[in-house]
Amino acid sequence: MSKSKKLSKDQLSKLKDQQKEISQLLRDVGFLETQKHGLLHKYAGVVQDVEEFKLELEKEYGSININIEDGTYTPIEDKKEESE
Repeated sequence: MSKSKKLSKDQLSKLKDQQKEISQLLRDVGFLETQKHGLLHKYAGVVQDVEEFKLELEKEYGSININIEDGTYTPIEDKKEESE
């Protein structure tokens, strides 16, 4: 049976520090992924709210283009009407 050998204290310390840093980085990445997941869900909810509000506006005003800066709008002409 061969006798076990050891790394130097400096080498072992460096190896432990590197492993600790890797573990911390993996925890940080996991935390960021969790934040990303939450933000993506929030984004999807806002997009859904926007689409629902567009439908409300369309029911009230018909098909329109809206200037988001000043709130003015112009009707969208139906392509069928243009070709006639």
